[in-house]
Amino acid sequence: MNNFIKIHPADNVAVALSPVAAGTVFEGVTAREDIPQGHKMALCTIPAGENVVKYGFAIGHATEEIAPGAWVHVHNTKTNLSEEGDYTYDCKAEAVAPVAPATFQGFVRADGRAAVRNEIWVIPTVGCVNGIAQKLCRDNAHLVSGSLEGLYAFPHPFGCSQMGDDHAQTRKLLAALARHPNAGGVLVLSLGCENLTHEQFVEELGEYDENRVKFLTCQDVEDEFEAGSRLLKELADYAKAFERQPVPVSELVIGMKCGGSDGLSGITANPAVGAFSDLLIAQGGSTVLTEVPEMFGAEGILMNRCVNREVFDKAVKMITDFKHYFTSHGQVVYENPSPGNKKGGITTLEDKSCGCVQKGGSAPIVDVIGYGDAVVTKGLNMLSGPGNDLVSATALTAAGAHIVLFTTGRGTPFGAPAPTLKIATNNSLAQRKKGWVDFNAGPVAEGETIPEAGKRLFDKVVAVASGEQTENEKHGYREISIFKDGVVL
Repeated sequence: MNNFIKIHPADNVAVALSPVAAGTVFEGVTAREDIPQGHKMALCTIPAGENVVKYGFAIGHATEEIAPGAWVHVHNTKTNLSEEGDYTYDCKAEAVAPVAPATFQGFVRADGRAAVRNEIWVIPTVGCVNGIAQKLCRDNAHLVSGSLEGLYAFPHPFGCSQMGDDHAQTRKLLAALARHPNAGGVLVLSLGCENLTHEQFVEELGEYDENRVKFLTCQDVEDEFEAGSRLLKELADYAKAFERQPVPVSELVIGMKCGGSDGLSGITANPAVGAFSDLLIAQGGSTVLTEVPEMFGAEGILMNRCVNREVFDKAVKMITDFKHYFTSHGQVVYENPSPGNKKGGITTLEDKSCGCVQKGGSAPIVDVIGYGDAVVTKGLNMLSGPGNDLVSATALTAAGAHIVLFTTGRGTPFGAPAPTLKIATNNSLAQRKKGWVDFNAGPVAEGETIPEAGKRLFDKVVAVASGEQTENEKHGYREISIFKDGVVL
């Protein structure tokens, strides 16, 4: 196998596919020093001030002259990014050729929506009842039998002492989770004196099936555990009427994000997810790409794939609004990557972003949706949300993602409410963290093609959609985190 890869013909750096010793030769260039896996080596002299080019795009500029064969990283490279952005629409959207959809073994809800799990979710409207929600799940675990696959609570610290947009976002996010089809039954658990009132929640939720969604306000009953157990029994009886059956993959909505990225993320795992996305969209399904701050520097790659000017304008607004969010707090937009990203070989935000957007494949972008909004257009969607793993995975679930694909070069154990399928960028992580990783994209660095990896991932997603548990599900790792911006009273 090759020790390095040159991703694009225009690149002036190559990426080490494995740890490379000084003296190793690639394309006539000799490594002057040891190059860690995922890190970059200069393929020619890069003068001070000149761009470092990877993926065919500038990922920053040299802060000093970099000799051929030298290690290219934070010690000699700096971002080109600023808070400004000037976007023009140059449509390059090309539809993916449609094919007949495969099927998975899923559930079909009373309203016709598909699901990949049949669970009961207990959703607190306020952090004060988190303990009650968790105890109700423990006390009623015996209800899980037959086609009912789980009983889970999703604690969070909000629902009170919030104002304005934060209060509205909490209300919107929790109502969106209550509508998620993977929940065959939902118990909305309130305290009774919080800002997020029962009336507000019902108004946000909209029309709902009273057999599927139940409400309990703890201050209104003498024994909340007795009342909660009774309601959970009713929900369990309702949910157990659903059984797995063949469902076309065109009904699937799959979220896509990354975390703990390394220098191989944009070479192995993210392109494999992009290939998967194109395969699913070709069969009529939908995918969702989020983490707006990790689009900075590569947003033009995505914007020009918007299907029309209206979607392009929504994408521009999403990017500029997020930049304003940073600057309004006195922060620069490029305070990224993280220490772990840098250790893995990512040098600048442009470097990270160009790798991140590979998850979007090549399909046109059909819509841009807001935080807490649901996917309504089949195809590739962009979702407004931050890069934070728990916040963005929760937002993907709220958008209707049946499964979240999570690529990682460093590894992470967490899980969203939806099954969270971890995809390793490298063989070492996949071998060391079998209890975290569900799919290994590492073979791409050894010669497996991106289409082959994408098809292998497609088959894995179908298996998970049909009931195969992800590692986070096996270990009971399920959390939510809600985006906030303002004060806490």
